[in-house]
Amino acid sequence: MRANRWFTPWILVAPALLWLLVFSVWPSINTVRLSFTDASPLGGATDFVGLKNFEQLLADPQVWEALLNSVIYMAVCLPLLTILPLLMAMLVQKRMAGIAFFRTAFYTPVIASAVVVGLIWTWILDDRGVINEMAKALGVVQGPIPFLTDRWLLLFSAISLTVWKGLGYYMIIFLAALANVGNELHEAAAIDGAGTMRRFWSVTVPGVRGTMTLIGILVCVSALRVFSELYILTNGTGGPGGQDQSLVMLIQQYARGFTGNLGYASALSLLLFAVTLVPMLVLARINNKADR
Repeated sequence: MRANRWFTPWILVAPALLWLLVFSVWPSINTVRLSFTDASPLGGATDFVGLKNFEQLLADPQVWEALLNSVIYMAVCLPLLTILPLLMAMLVQKRMAGIAFFRTAFYTPVIASAVVVGLIWTWILDDRGVINEMAKALGVVQGPIPFLTDRWLLLFSAISLTVWKGLGYYMIIFLAALANVGNELHEAAAIDGAGTMRRFWSVTVPGVRGTMTLIGILVCVSALRVFSELYILTNGTGGPGGQDQSLVMLIQQYARGFTGNLGYASALSLLLFAVTLVPMLVLARINNKADR
């Protein structure tokens, strides 16, 4: 019996292909379809409304506020979660006593539950939390610092949580990339008189540039899709007056419940997709230019 039948590869990939079609391709197509309707979670009669959801979206101040929050989130997280993990990877790459402990310590926040970490940070940043009580005990402040009640402090508190939790994950990726940067390149640069900073910019950075682009894309996507950190720190309210909502929180707000507006939430999802696509294309183009 011949083993190289034309359909053999398709049989092998069929389960994964079916999973992809059912849980990725079809939901994406259905989201586009729903964005032109007034669909609700309970189903029933669904009317085609054309571009009405998108017109409402452009006129909704909540959307622009959420978009601003998401863009700020990405703009702050991108450099921090690209540079700091690289420096950490260079530090823990060294062979010295006890370095395994630091590798484990840096990676521990990654495997911790986002809900648990969020609750811990809420306890730390609360008006009666650890930081405020310590600051008052030291006489640094008279009243509590509004980490969780001020519009901008709350946003940057969530950003700090995201950065702290993501450092170890991206550090591991950089560790794998640094293993491919040969020591002979650093030795040759040192012989030519290059100092530490010069070797970093001329040897290390070019050697991990592709990885930096990949991490930059991952950071942009995750930052624009942030939900857990803001949801937990604001107790699901989106901060004072809902000013700290992200686009994902806004989508969840409109889609949840029996009276949710799936059509409008789908339109918001398409906006999120378009916004997420922009930094991915920009970073990919920058990387292509650098490779030439």
